[in-house]
Amino acid sequence: MDVKTDENVGENPKPENLGSEEGMLRSNSRLKSIGSLSGKNMLVKGTGSFSSKDMFFRADQIDLKSLDVQLEKHLSRVWSRNMEANRPKEEWEIDLAKLDLRYLVARGTYGTVYRATYDSQDVAVKLLDWGEDGMSTTAETAALRASFQQEVAVWHKLDHPNVTKFVGASMGTSNLKVPSESLTSLPSRACCVVVEYLPGTLKKFLYSNRKKKLALKIVIQLALDLSRGLSYLHSQNIVHRDVKAENMLLDAHRNLKIADFGVARVEAQNPQDMTGETGTLGYMAPEVLDGKPYNRKCDVYSFGVCLWEIYCCDLPYPDLSFAEVSSAVVRQNLRPDIPRCCPSSVANIMKKCWDANPEKRPNMNEVVSLLEAIDASKGGGMIPEGQGSGCFCFAPARGP
Repeated sequence: MDVKTDENVGENPKPENLGSEEGMLRSNSRLKSIGSLSGKNMLVKGTGSFSSKDMFFRADQIDLKSLDVQLEKHLSRVWSRNMEANRPKEEWEIDLAKLDLRYLVARGTYGTVYRATYDSQDVAVKLLDWGEDGMSTTAETAALRASFQQEVAVWHKLDHPNVTKFVGASMGTSNLKVPSESLTSLPSRACCVVVEYLPGTLKKFLYSNRKKKLALKIVIQLALDLSRGLSYLHSQNIVHRDVKAENMLLDAHRNLKIADFGVARVEAQNPQDMTGETGTLGYMAPEVLDGKPYNRKCDVYSFGVCLWEIYCCDLPYPDLSFAEVSSAVVRQNLRPDIPRCCPSSVANIMKKCWDANPEKRPNMNEVVSLLEAIDASKGGGMIPEGQGSGCFCFAPARGP
């Protein structure tokens, strides 16, 4: 059937501002008034052929549900960009145009870490992507963004040689270019935090020395770096809550710096306000494992385990399950076995730090003083003075 033409047929409908809802409604109303055309009716008698711009579509062939989803995502991106543009910038926010992501380093549940450069500085970038747009509820996204802001609020105020240097952060990633081999795009609500890049972790360093062990002077140097960093954090009323070798970074000169403030928080005045099993198995204090109120002394406990790990270059409780460790630490006072060759000055610090009673544990500034008092020049570690590499600690003839 040929379509009867009038003076308006054959002209492309031009609703004002096609990107607006009003424009879409006008376009749809014209489609309805004109009717639908099949492929056979693309030629109109007396008017010639339609151009590609003048093509009409059947309404019953339009996937309205898909259009709704696409529209919702589009509006979400526009809303996020508008919010980003209108929101006043924080002092810690960076210019994403100066950030160049180079390659992917690691990927976690919600975070992805990249090696990058920012304004010619070598940095690490932690992206919090939180899944695809539309996959998280508004409440979940708000909670995750609040957690991100908490990390930034903690980190950007810190200034200490044994704490990883904070460079800046961004509450959005709309102008961020992501390497094509890792992600094609980012959700509009993603955020990023930028810190100085450090080449390795304490855990990796200890693992590389698991057979030959470390000289006592290196043990004390690493322990002092960690204790001084934690003492500084506690002086700022910050509890790290996840002190472990994996969260400690080493620079090219083997200086240790505390990193990853993802679960750090300002210490509550009332210990009842700080509860929950936060941390990593093997390093968690009994009161944390047991779900009881805790304070900065939970970091002291974790430091004691780290000191043992630095001395032994080994993992605590490698053969026990989560349930076994949790129960034994809380109810049976389980602690890592201290080697017989460990100097009493070092062993005593371990024992003091992982005391079951938080009130009996020393403050980190006291731990610093105890470590500074140790004379490491005469050896006394797992590598005896005058001996080559190798662990003599567990030999039956050695030790008291």
